[in-house]
Amino acid sequence: MMRVLVPVRLRKAVRTWFDARYISIADHRQDIRDALWEVQTLRREMATLQAEVERLRNARPLAVDRAKLDDTQRLAQETAKALDGVLQNEVLLWQAIDSLKAGRASEDQPCA
Repeated sequence: MMRVLVPVRLRKAVRTWFDARYISIADHRQDIRDALWEVQTLRREMATLQAEVERLRNARPLAVDRAKLDDTQRLAQETAKALDGVLQNEVLLWQAIDSLKAGRASEDQPCA
């Protein structure tokens, strides 16, 4: 290995460049602590979620009211039919507006 005399300013610039590129040991340790804390937090959240899933699995199924389900189905179908009619009427309305615009535009243009 060969040693070379390097000016102090250049040596300082090179060290600053290396320090800027690489993370310090203290920062690295803090990053590891932060990551460990995140892992522990996620572990606690997962345990809470797993307990909630087990609680929901073990819960009794709710009693089904067949009359209420039938009524809900009927209302949903009636609403769908009514909305279909509204949309069809809207299409007819816009078609009428477009035909009026087209008629007015043809009246405004002189015949050749």
